[in-house]
Amino acid sequence: MAAPLLENLSESLGSPEPAVRLLLSILIGYPCALVYRRFLFYQPATVIHLFNTFAGLALAAFNFGPQIYHSAVCVLVQFLMLRLMGRTVTTVLSSFTFQLVYLLAGYYFTATGEYDIKWTMPHCVLTLKLVGLSFDYYDGGKEPSQLSSEQKIAALPSVPSLLEVCGFSYFYGGFLVGPQFTLRSYQKLVAGELSDCPGKPPNSIVPAMKRFALGFLCLVIYAIFSPYYADSYFLTDEYDAQPFWYRCVFILIWAKVILYKYVSCWVIAEGVCILSGLGYNGVVDGEHRWNACANMKVWLFETSPLFGGTISSFNINTNAWVARHVFKRLKFLGNKSLSHVTSLVFLTFWHGLHSGYILCFSMEFFIITVERQALALVRDSPLLTKLANSALYPLIYVVQQFLHWLFMGYPLVPFCLFTYDKWLKVYSSIYFCGHVFFLVAFLTMPYIRKVLVPKKERSETKQD
Repeated sequence: MAAPLLENLSESLGSPEPAVRLLLSILIGYPCALVYRRFLFYQPATVIHLFNTFAGLALAAFNFGPQIYHSAVCVLVQFLMLRLMGRTVTTVLSSFTFQLVYLLAGYYFTATGEYDIKWTMPHCVLTLKLVGLSFDYYDGGKEPSQLSSEQKIAALPSVPSLLEVCGFSYFYGGFLVGPQFTLRSYQKLVAGELSDCPGKPPNSIVPAMKRFALGFLCLVIYAIFSPYYADSYFLTDEYDAQPFWYRCVFILIWAKVILYKYVSCWVIAEGVCILSGLGYNGVVDGEHRWNACANMKVWLFETSPLFGGTISSFNINTNAWVARHVFKRLKFLGNKSLSHVTSLVFLTFWHGLHSGYILCFSMEFFIITVERQALALVRDSPLLTKLANSALYPLIYVVQQFLHWLFMGYPLVPFCLFTYDKWLKVYSSIYFCGHVFFLVAFLTMPYIRKVLVPKKERSETKQD
């Protein structure tokens, strides 16, 4: 009965059935959160863990059928590592190696040249969650003076039970598409501590509905425009026949549209977390905040003219996880650039094994490096600083946004087309303009700096 209904719904929406199943599963999180608020909030922790576990498993089975055993295996192995190996570096390294290798093996055996919704999609979210669990358990055995403020908040004072790990792993608000959160946050949720009304369900219905409405708006925008800006158009003769400027503008608009696919899912899923209470983030300036599970800063995403601004507004929890568990843990290297590169390498393989991911994240490092050089140039040059603060700023902003989204879409091409033959065809059609632009900018920046920045400011900056 359900299968024909889903087929009819996917046909009417013009979306593949797996995508419809995924969207419905994210939306089912809202009634699950309402059930928790109405019937389970005052129940013992065991009952809540069981509800979260079975709800997440049901959603996994609805989407991926018997392949849910992959997540079950990894959750069980992670629990046994914590129980049997204790708070040791070996536990962390074993967890990191096992979970990442299992994910990569899944990519190897299931990946195709298309965007597929398979069991590996939620499993990449689970991988970070389980590896982060091993780090937090390890940190719980250290002296508080040895921990950063972030580590103190997430550190686990004792080993969790298997049921607790299952509830944490399969929590319906974050199992499929995220966001990332720590076991300590989950424990506070189960204990009823994440509420603006201590001891009572949180007053989070309005904040949750606001995020749902925003996510639904993004989903509508994507549904309306995505048929006109499909990935497949890049590979057609019609695209090749268009003028150069049209091909570039198409990449710009396509990037904006394609990202709404991720934005809509994350914002709607955030609403589920807010409704349950997991999104509660305390009081700031006398106001209750509900952004603990925010994976998107939509306003910053839409208005920032900087690559760094877009990156910091997008997939926030994953970036924060990598910063906390990879970048900052590599402090002993004594080199931020090396830590940054290592973090991007990790993100590359965490996304998958396609060559497009490698190219995308390598270009991200290059683009961010050039942007930082450009910002330093504007800051240190009196002429450029005056120009940036002049009446011409609105025009500069428009030009900057155009370049920003053009070259934001540029590395997204291999990210979304995956394979070498596809993204090379697109880049060839626009003469590798992004590569040329940033290579020229990178090579000429030192000479431009000598011309525009006084010698005194150059020496002071170098000393800093």
